[in-house]
Parts: sequence; structure tokens; C-alpha cells
Amino acid sequence: MAKTSSIVKSARFKRKVANALAVGAHPKKATRVINRCRICGRNRGYMRRFEMCRICFRELASRGEIVGVKKSSW
Repeated sequence: MAKTSSIVKSARFKRKVANALAVGAHPKKATRVINRCRICGRNRGYMRRFEMCRICFRELASRGEIVGVKKSSW
């Protein structure tokens, strides 16, 4: 699992960038925004459409908890 501090840090940065863009100014230090899984905080294997990593996506899809997703071999 990802460190909680890095999750909080990326969320704080996203809020800071959103506030700066709402005002119309560019943030002073433009660094890369890291997408993280909503469930476990993993940053690799992230699916933007579902806002989660591939592992959590597979678990939820196999249980049938994601609407509109089904296993292709069934």
C-alpha cells in the first residue's frame, strides 16, 4: 500500500492547483500530478476512467460491483 503521507501530499497538491486555476493564475511550481487509486492509494496500473488501480478494478469487477463491466469469457 502507498504511504498515507504521499496520498495526502498528492491530494493537497491537487487542491492547490485547482484553487490556483480557479483564480486564473498559474501555480508557481508546476509538478506532475500523480493519480492514485481511490481504494488502496496505489499509483501504478491506474485506470483514469474508473479512478482505481488494476488490482482493485479486477476484484470489484469479478464480484460484479462495477456497473457495465462483465468478464469477456463468460
